Amino acid sequence: MVNTRVFHDPIHKEIIINSSKDDELMIMELIETEAFQRLRRIKQLGPASLIFHGAESSRFTHSIGVFCVARQIFNKLVEIDPDFEKNRFIVYGAALLHDLGHGPLSHTSEEIFDHNHEKWSKSLIKDYSPINSILKKFGNEIPKNIAELFSSKNLISHPMKTLISSEIDCDRLDYLLRDSYNTGTKYGLVDLERIISALTFAPDGGIAIKPKGVIAIEHFLVLRNIMYRTIYNHRINEISSWILENIIKSIKNGLQDKICIDQSLFNWIFSYKDLSFDDFLANDDVMLGYHLMQWKRQAPEPLSTLCKMFIDRQLLKATNINFLTNIQKLELLAFTKKKCEESNLNSNLFCGIKEKKFRGFESNNSLKVWDGNYLINLDKASSLVKTLMKGEDSSLIIYPEEIKDDIKKRILQMKNN
Repeated sequence: MVNTRVFHDPIHKEIIINSSKDDELMIMELIETEAFQRLRRIKQLGPASLIFHGAESSRFTHSIGVFCVARQIFNKLVEIDPDFEKNRFIVYGAALLHDLGHGPLSHTSEEIFDHNHEKWSKSLIKDYSPINSILKKFGNEIPKNIAELFSSKNLISHPMKTLISSEIDCDRLDYLLRDSYNTGTKYGLVDLERIISALTFAPDGGIAIKPKGVIAIEHFLVLRNIMYRTIYNHRINEISSWILENIIKSIKNGLQDKICIDQSLFNWIFSYKDLSFDDFLANDDVMLGYHLMQWKRQAPEPLSTLCKMFIDRQLLKATNINFLTNIQKLELLAFTKKKCEESNLNSNLFCGIKEKKFRGFESNNSLKVWDGNYLINLDKASSLVKTLMKGEDSSLIIYPEEIKDDIKKRILQMKNN
């Protein structure tokens, strides 16, 4: 009987899981469930492949990577404090299953369906029998303990919370490396080995970083800042999400009886708060993509055109209008809507203003610097980290190609006045 399985990963190379160990047997059994295999059909970066053609990696791949990072860090921490060993099953399970609740196109679902993936991850772990029963085989309280780590409540000096859900956790350590690789961007690479080697326990029981690791953490946070501004919040991502939001909006506004729609997706759109586990698991990128293709061909307007825009990448246009006052933005929006209607396009669906807030690094006291004598907050130990705590707002005016020249000209006039 073969006890090991190897995942050949572009970031972490060989990820070997040995099922002769109970903790890794649990991981193998969880990987084989329908709920986890579904993550193969959900893109890690949602519609970002419309910009970066290599961004086709899945939540499955990322979740395996997060487990790999968590295992490395956990083994390092157990060397420092052998008593931490009792948490191994909880940390491993939480790392692997943290994204179990994602909807189609990952974070894009949060906008188009008002979906909360953390709540669904928590619910699947606590109440979905195929997952719950595996976890309970290795400890009756494991599902409850994992679910608590997904809570948004700040748990200061909670070492497992720091590893699973904090500003510098195993999730971020994997996805920044992975997303940088898959998008072909080369802003810099997280020095994962340096960060892991500098981790330790603080006197308060929390996880801390030794002074030698501060520069690696600074590098990590700079990369995070750049990745958000250039990839995650990219203009094309915002336009794509806008189109998808309006596809769902147009269906809700009376088109549901004029299109073919699977019952599970129908329930996502109209009965989201009452979704069953079966309906939740039935919806993924494949299911959504199939419907978009069908609606492109067969749906009435404006749904057909919106689907064609997304499927064929014939997207709306967008221009940054951060420099305008709020009054000017409203004036521009009114002008854009008028031009849109003149082109016989629904101004409520084909143009608008999309606001986006980039949150800087939030120091929630989950990771401090410990030099053996003094324990201080990370932002107090680094002026660069303090700078990276600053957020940034952005505003885009979105409009169709047909009126691009009019909008550009109008924005130029407003900018010069």
